[in-house]
Amino acid sequence: MSDFYKGYGQFYVSVDCVVFGINEGRLSVLLTRRAFAPELGKWSLIGGFVKPTESLDEAARRILHELTGLDNVYMQQVGAFGEIERDPGARVIGVAYYALINFDSCDRRRVEEYNGAWVDLSELPELGFDHPLMMEKAMERLRARFVSEPVGLTLLPESFTLSQLQALFETVLGKPMDKRNFRKRVTEAPCIEPTGEKDRVSSKRGAALYRFNPETYARDHKFKF
Repeated sequence: MSDFYKGYGQFYVSVDCVVFGINEGRLSVLLTRRAFAPELGKWSLIGGFVKPTESLDEAARRILHELTGLDNVYMQQVGAFGEIERDPGARVIGVAYYALINFDSCDRRRVEEYNGAWVDLSELPELGFDHPLMMEKAMERLRARFVSEPVGLTLLPESFTLSQLQALFETVLGKPMDKRNFRKRVTEAPCIEPTGEKDRVSSKRGAALYRFNPETYARDHKFKF
């Protein structure tokens, strides 16, 4: 180590993941109840320390895989959190990410092993550390991308109805949307295309099913709500 670095303290670096999913039609976040100090017994985001051989992104992907069993998940960095007293155990710089996953594809056995649970965003318990602030910033980033990129479609099944799509937007954005205008915008987005099939389970009349076409989106990038 160069003498230049020896005059500075060494800190821990952690990664905390805000994992979003749709559970029974409601936007939920995956939390874990801590089984060790500090903040023993409190609910928190899933996280861990960055290993010497990992980048931040690699650490985030590893932690998410350990909890959910999933790879190749949509994930974006939220930002760094470095208040001196943010972790009562030691000086820790935390870097938050948010991830969007399909609830049904998550490995429930792994979630249980980590004392995890899906919690409705409207019913969040008290969270440890500065995780409420991380949640707030993650929602801000998510909402900003939600209306200009098709990131939210990863939360839905492969085939979905327009009612399901509108409910998702209203849940994430936290406001109602006019049905006629919403459906007009859907038809203006070539990347959302009809499958030619109908949902006979949740709709008596049979609602038309749609899907996201990534190849079409890659060509025109038309997606704005």
